[in-house]
Amino acid sequence: MLTKKFFKTKDVTEVTFEFNRSNVTTAALVGDFNDWQAIEMKFNKKTQSFKTKLRLPKGGIFHFRYLLNATEWENDYQADQYLPNEFGSENSVVVTTP
Repeated sequence: MLTKKFFKTKDVTEVTFEFNRSNVTTAALVGDFNDWQAIEMKFNKKTQSFKTKLRLPKGGIFHFRYLLNATEWENDYQADQYLPNEFGSENSVVVTTP
């Protein structure tokens, strides 16, 4: 799940990335916004989901995926778009335009 917070005085959008599935023990966010380097997501006991927040440049289009249990790639079920990638599958896309 994606949620976005737009600021009137800043050129960034705060994006909260959240993933929830019962058989997942670790989750990492990877995307073109940081050259596909894994960002470990923290487990939130209250919501029973993995979460992380990033501030991304406003007006951008960013590809990302989740790496689950260090072996399985998964898309965000509520991404703004899905676009093909070079591996024959699709990436999730977040758009940071208000």
